[in-house]
This record gives sequence, structure tokens and C-alpha cells, in this order.
Amino acid sequence: MAAKIASDQSTGTFVPVPGETEELKARVAARVVAIRHLEPTDRPSWPEEAGEAKRFNRAEADIDFPLDAVGTDLAALMTIAIGGVYSIKGTTGIRIVDMRLPPEFAAAHPGPQFGVAGSRRLTGVDKRPIIGTIVKPALGLRPEETAELVGELLSSGVDFIKDDEKLMSPAYSPLKERIAATMPRILDHEQRTGKKVMYAFGISHTDPDEMMRNHDLVVQAGGNAGVVNINSIGMGGVAFLRRRSEIVLHAHRNGWDILTRHGGLGMEFSVWQQFWRLIGVDQFQINGIRVKYWEPDASFVKSFKAVSTPLFSERDRPLPVVGSGQWGGQAPETYARTGGSTDLLYLCGGGIVSHSGGAGAGVRAVRQAWEAAVAGIPLADYARDHPELAQSLAKFADGKGA
Repeated sequence: MAAKIASDQSTGTFVPVPGETEELKARVAARVVAIRHLEPTDRPSWPEEAGEAKRFNRAEADIDFPLDAVGTDLAALMTIAIGGVYSIKGTTGIRIVDMRLPPEFAAAHPGPQFGVAGSRRLTGVDKRPIIGTIVKPALGLRPEETAELVGELLSSGVDFIKDDEKLMSPAYSPLKERIAATMPRILDHEQRTGKKVMYAFGISHTDPDEMMRNHDLVVQAGGNAGVVNINSIGMGGVAFLRRRSEIVLHAHRNGWDILTRHGGLGMEFSVWQQFWRLIGVDQFQINGIRVKYWEPDASFVKSFKAVSTPLFSERDRPLPVVGSGQWGGQAPETYARTGGSTDLLYLCGGGIVSHSGGAGAGVRAVRQAWEAAVAGIPLADYARDHPELAQSLAKFADGKGA
């Protein structure tokens, strides 16, 4: 089966064709270089392919693709190495679990423009996580109402605010009007305090030219970040934007779950994220510890490690964005399970804005939780002298949702 995959994805044909030679095949054919047998299973990933079988053999296969056959184009890489394997007959399940690229890919693609260091520089945050929150579209806020909420958040001491991924340019809040209402408050806050809070506006659009116009609206208003829904606009859309961008590109992975949720199908995040990092996203949204969605904690840990590990150099690391039902309570485990990292954007929605003492207290509570986590102090002990954290524990602990 591994040999069939290698053949079908490179030089294999159903019948011999003119010009097909063994020399040609040897130069551009993919080849199986290793097979590691795994424990069999009694559960096929595609039950309709199982027939009457009750036992299904499993293995990991390493397949090498010649650079001559693929080149460094990411669309070619996705098509040749990954795109067709799911259609091959004879399998009851297949998953792409790893991908290792040669250095030619580093030279061919720009990678992040800002990444970890640039995000820290623009937010003025060092030696701790960047603390962020979200403007949710379910509220139906109009531009001026959004600006009022942003004004409250600015005074809270938050470092980063973003539009929810579903908030792009709806009729009730056109992007142009939302930017015009919001950015003056951000710039006024910067003028008064010296701190420029990063606001990532939802600039995604099917039409790359329209997306660039959205980008330009942010730049002209003095903004420095945009949310891009990478699965919705595709690799070509992100590449078009990255070549021209002057702002931090905050990648939301909406739709990613379709590609990975079944453990015996699709692909690992460690594979998929490489494409977007090479293209050049600066911040990469993943999930977190004890999220409100399906993803288990172990999967988050693997995703965090994948994004944080250089592909070729430190410069190609985007900033991991930890989110989904987060509040200060997950800080100690997040810190421990990410190897003691504070190179992250900790994104809380209700965990900040629904705090009993208001958004400002919510931000302080999250910072206090991270201070305790880094110092190795139990949250309950730290909360004795930190009332905002104590309020947060009272409201969100014991499985209460944030």
C-alpha cells in the first residue's frame, strides 16, 4: 500500500504511456524509505470500505518525494504529496502525520514578517504573555457601540483586541465604519499613556484586491493588525496579502477541524501549519487547555510545540495564540505543559469581559494568574492578596465556563 501511494502520487499510470522509461521514473518517482508497523485495530476509519473484515493492519510509512518532481511551490506540494492519497483504493483510513521539508523551501517563501519578536515590539510586552480579548459578533454591535466597548477595554490595561473571525464587514458593522469609530480611541489612548493596544480587524475577503483595500483602511487609520481566516481565503489569498502587507497577520484556522477531527483521517496540525508559516502569517490561533470545543489538551500541546518549533530558523516562528474558553485558571497548566513558555498571546473572551469586577479586573486577574504560574505559586494562595484573581476563581473555577 505504501508503494502504491508513492507510485500514484508521482509516476504511476494505469497503463504504460509513450516516453515512460525506468530512468525517468528513477529521477522523479517518490519512494518508500521506511515502514513502522503499528498495533492492528478492529475499527476502520472508513467503515464502508471494510467489507466483512474484523482486523485492520496499520503502519506508518515514510515516503520521499524528489525536489525535481515537486519544486518549492506550496500548491504543488499540497497536490502531489498530500492531495491525492485519500482517493487511493484499498485503504480503510489514512492520515498525514508528519512532513519534513528541505531548506530550499525557506529560500522560496517569506515566512512571518513580524512573528514573535515583532508582536512583542508592537504591543510593548516583554517577559510575559501578551493578554488579549475579543469583540464578539453575536452581540450585533454597531461601529459606535464597538468603539464604546473598545474604550472600556483600553482602560483595562489589555494588550491586544481582535474582531471575532465571523466579524468582517456585516451590514450592521461595515469594516470601514468600525475602523473609523475605533482607531481614534486607540490612538488617543496611545497619546495619553504611551501604550498602543494592538487591534486586529477582520479584513478577510474572497477577492484579494478587496482584501487589500481592507488592509489599506487599517494602515491609513494607524492600525497595525488584521485577522485573516486562512482556510476561507486560501493559500493564494494569504500569499497575495503577505507580499503587500504592512500589518501583523493574525491567522484564524476556522474550518481546520474538518481536516483533523477524525483521528484516523485527514492530517496532523504539525503538517498543515507549515504551509501557512512559510507563506508568512505572524500570529497563529490554536486552542488551549480545557477548551470549550472537542480538542483534547494533548492535541493543544502538540499544536503549541509545532508552531513554536523553528522550521528553518527562529525568524519563521509565528506567535502562538492560546484561546477558547480561557481565563486565568488554565495559566499554570498552560505554562507547565508548554515547557515554561511565555511566548504566547493568551486570548480570553468571557474570562476577561465577564469578570465580576469588569473588564479591567478581568485583565488584572489573568495577569495575576500568569504571575502565579511563572512563580510556581498555587492560584488559591496568590489570590489571598490579589482580589481580582480571587473574584475570577469564584466565578470561573470548578468547571464554570468562561
